[in-house]
Amino acid sequence: MATPAVKVYGWAISPFVSRALLALEEAGVDYELVPMSLQAGDHLRPEHLARNPFGKVPVLQDGDDLTIFESRAIARHVLRKHKPELLGTGSLEQAATVDMWLEVEAHQLSPLAIAILVECIFAPYLGRERNQAAVDENVEKLKKVLEVYEARLSESKYLAGDFLSLADLSHFTVMHYVMATEYAAVVQALPHVNAWWESLAARPAAKKVAEFMPVDVPGSPKKLQE
Repeated sequence: MATPAVKVYGWAISPFVSRALLALEEAGVDYELVPMSLQAGDHLRPEHLARNPFGKVPVLQDGDDLTIFESRAIARHVLRKHKPELLGTGSLEQAATVDMWLEVEAHQLSPLAIAILVECIFAPYLGRERNQAAVDENVEKLKKVLEVYEARLSESKYLAGDFLSLADLSHFTVMHYVMATEYAAVVQALPHVNAWWESLAARPAAKKVAEFMPVDVPGSPKKLQE
């Protein structure tokens, strides 16, 4: 009997959905992306609320017995099952360092990056003007966070050490959008952070997932046309 296909529910333009897709691509897992429409309110329909009572995406269905939500939880599950070395399974110290930098990404960097990309990229789709004061405030905060990254990456190639891990990959989809704005210069000004970013963006899995996330930002140094 064939193993049921892995399904991901959501819209791939979301950096959260694409974070899950990136883990699947890195692990070489076949999956089906089940398209949904935010505008049509598909995430609030009873069938989706049965998958995630919070009405969010992504949701991953792994066979008949497991349905999970939250993008980092999905990524951890996929890699734990299919490519555990990306979780730092070589030692307890490696695993703890991967977990620590995943927390840094989730609580220190991503909230700032998301605040910037919402204003710079998504505000027009939300029917409002960019809040430049909010952008400026979060850019300054992001600079300080990235100074910590620069110090760390001057000591090791990747965040958890000299090995690629989910701690690095989890940054890609949010930073993909930031790097399409004029604030890419914040990353480019830091040589170790920029080299780290370029190594992530050059990965085949990242390139494939980036195709799901086209952006068109006026004045962008790196426009990605639909």
